Amino acid sequence: MMNNYKPASLFKRLLVIGYDGLLLIAVLFIATALTLPLNGGEAITSQHALFPFLVIYWFLISFVFYGWFWTHGGQTLGMKTWRLQLISTDNKKVSWKQAFVRFCCAIFSLLLFGLGFLWSIFNEKKSTLHDILSNTILIDKN
Repeated sequence: MMNNYKPASLFKRLLVIGYDGLLLIAVLFIATALTLPLNGGEAITSQHALFPFLVIYWFLISFVFYGWFWTHGGQTLGMKTWRLQLISTDNKKVSWKQAFVRFCCAIFSLLLFGLGFLWSIFNEKKSTLHDILSNTILIDKN
């Protein structure tokens, strides 16, 4: 475990989530526009038979968005802006497996009213649930 790094605060994590969320929304708009020919140019609503596939598509696009940044330098654009970096606890590059575990656990944390994120307030290393489960650390480079 790396003890000489300053862990990211919950406040900075939330700033990054907001910044990256705006970027991801733009990516998902484009990805969704590419699906319009599947339904004759009409939006796919929640009652449409293709809707479950659209949700899986959004999940995969979102995972590739975050996963690529995390496995290629450990920084999304929001993380670069707020000077945070994701590193692996074993001093190696963040793997796609770690990125997948982190991504899924972070979604689960959000769905549980942010409890996985709030865990960082009570954890002495400021680790969130998805940090712990994915063997990663979000560090503050300031």
